[in-house]
Amino acid sequence: MSHPAPSTTRLFSHATAQAPGKVNLSLRVGTPRVDGYHPVASVYLAVSMLEEVTATPRQDGEITVTLSEQSSAFVDPDAIPVDSSNLAARAALRLREYLGRDPQTHGVHLEITKQVPVAGGMGGGSADAAAALLACAALWDAGLSRQTLAEIAAPLGADVPFAVMGGAAVGLGVGDELTPLLARHPVHLVLVPATTGLSTPQVYGLLDQLREEGGLPMPEADPEVDPQLVQALTSGDAEELALLLANDLQVPAATLVPELSEMLDVGLEEGALAGQVSGSGPTVMFLARSAEESFQLAARIEDRTGVAAVAVHGPVHGARVL
Repeated sequence: MSHPAPSTTRLFSHATAQAPGKVNLSLRVGTPRVDGYHPVASVYLAVSMLEEVTATPRQDGEITVTLSEQSSAFVDPDAIPVDSSNLAARAALRLREYLGRDPQTHGVHLEITKQVPVAGGMGGGSADAAAALLACAALWDAGLSRQTLAEIAAPLGADVPFAVMGGAAVGLGVGDELTPLLARHPVHLVLVPATTGLSTPQVYGLLDQLREEGGLPMPEADPEVDPQLVQALTSGDAEELALLLANDLQVPAATLVPELSEMLDVGLEEGALAGQVSGSGPTVMFLARSAEESFQLAARIEDRTGVAAVAVHGPVHGARVL
């Protein structure tokens, strides 16, 4: 396979890219496959809570990571790996290998400015990887399409290609089989970011346990996306969408962190159209009718609980170079 040759023009001194976090408006989970992964049917929405990665060249071939001091107060710096296990570093390594660049000279330093909560069910690490891919592609003058970058990203996790593409999409398989949705109308949400993380494998494991013990119904077939929810999203019908939000991981997440149920009750009492745990949690999201109502709802939740709440909207663009 041939790849674009490096340009003869001078390389950038640095490149910065942003990528969005996401919420799952719907997340249906099947029984584990033989490989241990769960088939899912999800509706992803990229939201206006963005991760930013600045890539600066290193001549020693090393790929290094630091966390910017400008990161959100929602982010615990001790929870972010700054070694080769960081998803952004792994994305840079994959791109370098794909391009066939010299590992002795094509190093990069990645500075990550995080806004998306860590282990909050919003794909923050995946957004870091997507932003790192675009920043490094610009830095190394790769000349690759967004679709190609999404394909390079796929082995890093199901959420990374979506962070590259953005917008709204249906995700099947393990969430990696993406079909874009034409959602022209904004969805207004309030997010109550997690103060502590939840382990995604632990939440899935408890889901399986609850189903096996009879506490939750066992799915009879592979999960499917509700076409009525897709219609409500694409038509911009917030009140209909509120009736159709779904998350099979909400019960196990709230079992592990009972405060989630209490926060959901608060949001509904304060006027949210609907409330739901985002993904595997523990971030909680609430649906509002408009941007104005989302800001008002966030303020009421903060006043009542003393916990930070953030008004966001989606769909937003995928990863892009600034």
